[in-house]
Order: sequence, then C-alpha cells, then structure tokens
Amino acid sequence: MMVVAADQRGGMRKVLAATEAEQKAIDTKTLGVVKAGIVTHLANKASCILLDATCAVPAVVDDGVLARDTGLLIGLDDSGWDLDDKGYRLSKLVPGIDARRTRELGGTGAKLMVYLRPDTVEANGANIEIIKQCIADFASEDLLLVVEILTYQLDGESDEAYAKAFPDLIVESARISLELGAKVLKLPYPGNADACRKITQLCAGVPWAVLSAGVDHETFIGQVRTAMECGASGVIAGRALWKDCISLDADERRTKLEEIASSRLREIQEVLDASATAN
Repeated sequence: MMVVAADQRGGMRKVLAATEAEQKAIDTKTLGVVKAGIVTHLANKASCILLDATCAVPAVVDDGVLARDTGLLIGLDDSGWDLDDKGYRLSKLVPGIDARRTRELGGTGAKLMVYLRPDTVEANGANIEIIKQCIADFASEDLLLVVEILTYQLDGESDEAYAKAFPDLIVESARISLELGAKVLKLPYPGNADACRKITQLCAGVPWAVLSAGVDHETFIGQVRTAMECGASGVIAGRALWKDCISLDADERRTKLEEIASSRLREIQEVLDASATAN
C-alpha cells in the first residue's frame, strides 16, 4: 500500500496559515484547490489518495484530476472530536457519508478514524459502536473500509506514563478493531519493532499500514522500514510527505510537490519495493 493522505482539514489549514484568523479565512473551495494540487503533483504517482468528502470530491473525479489508475479512499470522520461527560473523546462522522455515498462519489473505498483507549473500558463504548456500524454498512455494499485507530492522553496522565503505555495501546487497539471485523488497518507507528511484530501476529493476514502522524520524513522512513520488516503492508502517509510543500501560491505548491514531496514518495516506495522483494 502506498496511499497519500490528504483528508485533513483543520490540520491542513494550520500548515497553510500561521494565525487562527488566517486559517479561518481559508474556505472549503480554497482547500479543495490545494488538495487537487496534491492529487495532480503527488498522489497520482502513488497507488491511492485519501481525501475528505467536503473539499476535494467529487471535483477531482468529475474534473479528471484523479488519474484513472489511482485509487480513491473517502474519509468518513469529521474534524476534531466531542467529549463525553467523563472527558473521553467521541469520534465524529461527516454527515451523510456512508458506503452508498462513497460509491456515488467515485470512491474505491473509505477510511474511518476513531479514538480508543483500550486500557479504559468506559472510554470506548460509543466509538466501538461507530466501528461496528461502519463495518456492517460497507460490508453490505461490498466496499473496502480502512479502519484507523488513534489513541490519546487522558486528563491527568503524565507524558512519561502515556509514552510508556503507547505501544500496548496501539497493539490492543488493533486487537479490538480486528475482533470487530476490520479488514484493513491504519495505525500509528507503535514505537518499536516488537510492537509491530505483535500487530502483524494479531492481524494474521489482515493488512495494516503505518501512518506518519506528522513526523519529519527522515524519522518516518525509519519507522516505515521497521514496520515493513516486521510485517506491515505499506503506508498511508500525509504530512510527512507534504506539510512543508503545500502553499496557497499555486506555483510554489506545484514546484515543491513535484520536487520535494515526490522525491519523498519515491524513497518510501523504494522501501516498500525492497520489502516486497525480500518477502
């Protein structure tokens, strides 16, 4: 899997503008133009692009921006999260985007992101229900669904405690998703090779891809290499590829995506190809 992730909205605005006022001034249409540029100058060189359902689609399909041999994943999750009465994160979905609508938008499949804290049972009920419902919906349409799991730091939890818990949180999040019927997983790099091997063992043939979480390219390449050596099936990467290559200026955006981001994409693809050859 070599998927370019560009479904970010708030996060992409923060990359494009320094101040909150400037970020709010970037409307959906403008963000869609930036995302179309990512498709044209970067993602069409990959096997797939992940886009949200509010900015870039169906325009990239209708306008012929998306290459015919590049797959399209539609992001189901909305920006941000809500909190329940105990302060646990509640994942949000973009209204009106289900399996049928994904197909209508030209999607090859979709991606669902939810938050889990596997060590805290009461934190997960609503989000687990979202996973169940979406898996059932996409199965009914015979359409691919990638399940992405993120975890988060609890109120009062120290940085040190969270860092220590993180590898097991990702491994157990993978376990929960697989038990719910997930067929493809998108996961943060779990911190070390041992955790990657545990995920692969749990997956028992179910593909899993590592996400970049906004780390720099050099760090991500190392993570990808370790994950692939330990059984991962590829990457679904966004900011590590393009965070310093997008701009509201079309010429600057085109140049940096073609020269810098595309070079990074080739380096990642070389790691994936080497892993495929070795296996």
